[in-house]
Amino acid sequence: MISVRPVQAHEWRTYQALRLSALRDSPDAFGSTYELEAAHADHFWMERVQAASLSDTDFVLLAEKEGQACGLIWCQLSAAESGTADIYQMWVAPSARGLRAGYALLEATVKWAKSRSAKRVRLGVTDTNEPAIRLYKRYGFSPNGEGEPLREGSTLMSHTLVLRLAD
Repeated sequence: MISVRPVQAHEWRTYQALRLSALRDSPDAFGSTYELEAAHADHFWMERVQAASLSDTDFVLLAEKEGQACGLIWCQLSAAESGTADIYQMWVAPSARGLRAGYALLEATVKWAKSRSAKRVRLGVTDTNEPAIRLYKRYGFSPNGEGEPLREGSTLMSHTLVLRLAD
């Protein structure tokens, strides 16, 4: 059984481990790289998670399977675009794939975005990440705009998908 819950400030090492595992496991799914983020000192991770756990505009969830963290998602209300919530860092460990952990993370995140009066939820996904694309489309996300390189120097393309919550 999968459960989801907000990350707590003291769980920065759990978040760090999941984030680095995600970057190692799925390097073509994120704008950042394992090498870049693994170089951060502990205080970076502590401050990042503490700030998010106290924020009204950030929402970070962990997915758990049998009490062990197995996934994460980060959602942030856009400062530039009122009514928009952006999803970053969505990832589920291989051991929890197929157990609806991704769906549970999306469900809780969309519920939070609605509670913050978001009118749309936006995320980016690389063209090669077919399982994620299927999940997002089944959930109701649809393509929005042209693709762009995943990161500087990358030949992989990332496309924006949007879930409309209200008009």
